[in-house]
Amino acid sequence: MGKKEYKRNAENVGGYILKVLQTLGGSASRQSIKEGIVDDDEMNISYEDVFEPITSKNGTKYVPFNMDFNFSLVNLLNCGYIQAYDRGGDIVLTEKGRSVETNSYPTEDDLRIQNEYWGKKHREQYLRRKEKSKAAKAESEDVQLEDMEDESDMAESWKIDVLDQIKLFSPKKFESFSRLLFSHMGIKFDREKGVKMSGDHGIDGYGYFESDEFRTAKVVVQCKRYTDNPVSEPEIDKFKGVMMSFNADYGIFITTSYFTKQAQAKAVQGGNTVTLIDGQRLVELIEKYQLHITPVQTYMLDDHYFQED
Repeated sequence: MGKKEYKRNAENVGGYILKVLQTLGGSASRQSIKEGIVDDDEMNISYEDVFEPITSKNGTKYVPFNMDFNFSLVNLLNCGYIQAYDRGGDIVLTEKGRSVETNSYPTEDDLRIQNEYWGKKHREQYLRRKEKSKAAKAESEDVQLEDMEDESDMAESWKIDVLDQIKLFSPKKFESFSRLLFSHMGIKFDREKGVKMSGDHGIDGYGYFESDEFRTAKVVVQCKRYTDNPVSEPEIDKFKGVMMSFNADYGIFITTSYFTKQAQAKAVQGGNTVTLIDGQRLVELIEKYQLHITPVQTYMLDDHYFQED
């Protein structure tokens, strides 16, 4: 069975963003907001809807949900529900955003403001394309990408690329890569239990983590390189059983895909909890620890360069 295709839902996404921000205390990163949307059952939006990329007609990979998300951020800003934001910065509610009933968004006044803004924006883009003497009209998909993608998405397209490449790793290489990442995070792997014996005992790593309070915890690691399927509850349950046999203080389960909600619930049941790292969090950690990536500085032109006198 093929993946269900995400259907554009821009009007509702704005309300979802408001609801998640209110739940998180009024300020959050874009990633946290998206994760909050996935976690809210009432919104009925899946992990694949929010994070899975597709390939456009010109071969460029992009995440369709990001168009609705960025479109909605602009609308919320223009309507006064969120503060002005920088690329990569947190999204912060205004007092109006904190007090609004999210079910009432968008109001008629909100829709009027949004229509005026996008009407002006499209006129400016039409004139810009006309000045550049583009004879052929851009295909609708590519126009949407131009309109809805913001600088943050264009600058971070590498995250799609790196996760795609990791999904091509052999299971052995992914295990090795995961141990390298966890080593950067401070886990010291036992060479006998943590590397040589791990494959025969249902784990992919065993080591020790010393906290800032000089407390040492025993940690076991499980790695699953999945391209499509999520990690389910039985896999977490089985891993917990292995953790007990190693007398581990906690476990880390890392995957290139994601965890079902049942798996997430199982991970925190009982005393032997499991830290879950899905594909999105994996990429965040790669960025944080600069693991085999090279930062590149670039500049984007803002609207000032394209506005008429």
